[in-house]
Amino acid sequence: MNSHADLLIKNIGLLATPTGSVPKAGAAQGQIETHENVCVAMGGGVFLGVGSEEQLRSFVDADTAVLDAGGCLATPGLVDAHTHLVFGGWRQHELGLKLHGVPYLDILKSGGGILSTVRATRAASLDELVGKGVGLLHTMLEHGTTTCEAKSGYGLSTEEEKKQLLAIRKLDDIQPVDLVATFMGAHALPEEYSDDREGYVRLLIEQMIPLVAKERLAEFCDIFCETGVFSAEESRRILTAAREHGLKTKIHADEIDAIGGAVLAGELPTHSAEHLIAADDEGLAAMARGGTIAVVLPATSFYLGKPFARVQDMMSLGIPVAVASDFNPGSSPNLSLQLPMNLACYQYKMTPEQVLTAVTLNAAAAIGRAETVGTVEPGKKADLVLWDAPDLDFIFYRYGNNQVRTVVKNGTVMIERG
Repeated sequence: MNSHADLLIKNIGLLATPTGSVPKAGAAQGQIETHENVCVAMGGGVFLGVGSEEQLRSFVDADTAVLDAGGCLATPGLVDAHTHLVFGGWRQHELGLKLHGVPYLDILKSGGGILSTVRATRAASLDELVGKGVGLLHTMLEHGTTTCEAKSGYGLSTEEEKKQLLAIRKLDDIQPVDLVATFMGAHALPEEYSDDREGYVRLLIEQMIPLVAKERLAEFCDIFCETGVFSAEESRRILTAAREHGLKTKIHADEIDAIGGAVLAGELPTHSAEHLIAADDEGLAAMARGGTIAVVLPATSFYLGKPFARVQDMMSLGIPVAVASDFNPGSSPNLSLQLPMNLACYQYKMTPEQVLTAVTLNAAAAIGRAETVGTVEPGKKADLVLWDAPDLDFIFYRYGNNQVRTVVKNGTVMIERG
């Protein structure tokens, strides 16, 4: 490891971080490490050490930049484990329908919802998708997100899904937020296959998944297992095919109805199961047996006026819980993880310590990055957020404004808000 510090952050009032490189569950999810009045040294893009200026003196020389944290709170960079980042258009016109109680699946059946975004995404060029994504990711970075999962799923054809995944790849190359790509061609049934479900399932299995794997366009494969979308058996076939081609698997499970998605997540098992608003006892028990990470999305429940997932039951069963934004144009048009963090505290009744783990270490584990991000420990990427707050409770006590003061990514100060 490089022993020279490129940057020393001094006068941190409180550093709060989970530890380790495996997801935390049960009581362990709320067990974090805290350090008062410390400094953090980073060099070569990784953390070198945490301690007093005297303890870190061996890392520092005349070339080391020094940043005064002013006694504020520091945490690991936030990890958003579930987003639909790349898409054309927006869907503000659906707001009135939602306010008048039109169910999401009815909006989808009428050609709205995902299919509306599919049309807009197909009409957008690769460069247009990338240009839009740069702006979105900068906003996420301003709010503390330093690593982000990004799903396809608004192309729903081989070429259009590839276009989305290429946009994610290019975005990963040209801006600072690290992206993890997930193929989600099984997001909905495209209009041209409305009378041929089996034909689209075969297209996914026989053409799309092999292409994604061969060209290494994504690391994960996800599917929307839900009433009116893909059944549990169709999901099993598609995810099994993805695994056979070397992709890791995720599943949108039991968001609206418990149709067996969470049970399937535990049986396969999938790396993570996401949404889980309607997950029943059988599904949660299966996830606990399978070691599946739960990625819960409180901002989606908030926006759609839906119930909140049974997080206390998940934690009691020993299921690791991650909290994510579900940023997308239809059901969570929110780029900041801070709102989901607040909602997780107020609606899931998670403690600030449990939520911190949920948006750092457990979120990193949900996207296969826990070895490199999610904690402030020597050797991990030097991703750090300084908050305009004296302690951890304060960022949950306050809501409705951006509380991030400084964002450090790979040891470089990217955002300074004064």
